[in-house]
Amino acid sequence: MDEQNMQKIVGKDKLLPASILIAALLISGALIYNVGKGDENAKQAANLAGQVKTAAPENVKKVTADDHILGDANAPVKIVLFSDFECPFCKEFHATVTKTAQEYKGQIAWVFRHFPLPIHSKAKSEAVASECAAEQGGNDAFWKFVNRIFEVTPSNNGLDPAELPNIARFIGLDVAKFNVCLTSGKFDKKIADQSNDGRAAGLEGTPYSVAIAPNGQVLPINGAQPYEYVKAIIDEVLKAK
Repeated sequence: MDEQNMQKIVGKDKLLPASILIAALLISGALIYNVGKGDENAKQAANLAGQVKTAAPENVKKVTADDHILGDANAPVKIVLFSDFECPFCKEFHATVTKTAQEYKGQIAWVFRHFPLPIHSKAKSEAVASECAAEQGGNDAFWKFVNRIFEVTPSNNGLDPAELPNIARFIGLDVAKFNVCLTSGKFDKKIADQSNDGRAAGLEGTPYSVAIAPNGQVLPINGAQPYEYVKAIIDEVLKAK
């Protein structure tokens, strides 16, 4: 997130007066942290450019019972995360997701939505696989799948598709049913709809998150920001009334 975007959101929605201070304290660290990621983000942005005429974080769809939630579904703060299983930055950011979910137990809930990037040809089938896991084992199986795939994938289309049934077996699923589900096409529309949601919400690369405050106002988190950055955002969003 750059300083201009932060100021735009604060000015428009009057969300969290201390957000400008957060930007001032963290922007230099975030810029340094993201050196080397510019080329990848530029490719992602080029693929997504022009697909949505009006895109802004406040367009993100409301969290529903159909979402995959890490944490308390009734937590005052929801953070909608758009992710790609072959994105190396998503893999990196997953550690921050799990750490904050544990640290802010009962206060925040991470909401996983799919955004398989065009540059990652294997990402869609992996997204389907995660939904097949959820179909068999519910929300718990979904997150077990997420944890495992990020653990074993080398990213950037490096995961052998033959590993998907192995992951299913590892987390205790019926592999035969899982394999049938993989080729059924039943989750194609869901993944496409979530990708469209990401575009409408201003996604220009993955990971992309939208923190939703208790009063409904929003604040985006662009990229695999460091834990300290995300923690500071969460602390401020929790103060919104």
